[in-house]
Amino acid sequence: MRRSRLNKNFEKKTKRTMILSIIGILIILFLLFRFGIDALVNFSLFISGNKNQTTTQNGNQINYVAAPTLNPLSQATSSAHIVISGQSVKDYQVLLYVNNSNVDQINADKNGSFSFSEDLTSVDNQIKAKAQFNNKQSDFSDTIDVVYKNSPPALDVSSPSDGQGFNKNSVNTGNTISVTGKTDSGVSITVNGFWAVVDDNNNFSYTLPLQSGDNQIKIVAIDQAGNKAEKDLKVNFSQ
Repeated sequence: MRRSRLNKNFEKKTKRTMILSIIGILIILFLLFRFGIDALVNFSLFISGNKNQTTTQNGNQINYVAAPTLNPLSQATSSAHIVISGQSVKDYQVLLYVNNSNVDQINADKNGSFSFSEDLTSVDNQIKAKAQFNNKQSDFSDTIDVVYKNSPPALDVSSPSDGQGFNKNSVNTGNTISVTGKTDSGVSITVNGFWAVVDDNNNFSYTLPLQSGDNQIKIVAIDQAGNKAEKDLKVNFSQ
């Protein structure tokens, strides 16, 4: 009987230990997913009772400050005005850097959230942030690269020319012609709504079937920031 009670007590302790372990793992996974490795380090230090903190006459001085996390941004934008947001530790001051210059700063709210409203002035922008608390600064956050461009991409059409005429002897097999030209790097081209092929040298081509009579051709170039350039041509095909 005594042995049976001991076994039951052991099983209860084992079950309680397993439940606590599972809860601990879930908390760690949540912190890692929500705040990143830096927050996990702070949590671990707190649990262990060895958080890097010293007491001074003026209050508590924290020796480790976790870096903030920036929310993802579009790789390119046609608008100079962007909103940069992220997560830090509540009451931490967040310092925003654009191209290695400190352009703004704000305090994280009670939930650790922060948001900057900024105007870009450069084409290429490297955006990152630091956190600061009690005169201690964190490392930089991960860098986000954003391209700002508000001008249309190049769109040079070499063939065909507007108003050009074709007949069955001057077109390819299947009554087709090649629409060709050149654009900028990173630009996509459509011809009458269909994707053209753009090579490594930014030359584009598309095989266009012709119908008898007038054929309208609409060529559109669009870059990563959403800027567009368009050209409308008309060619004639006679059998």
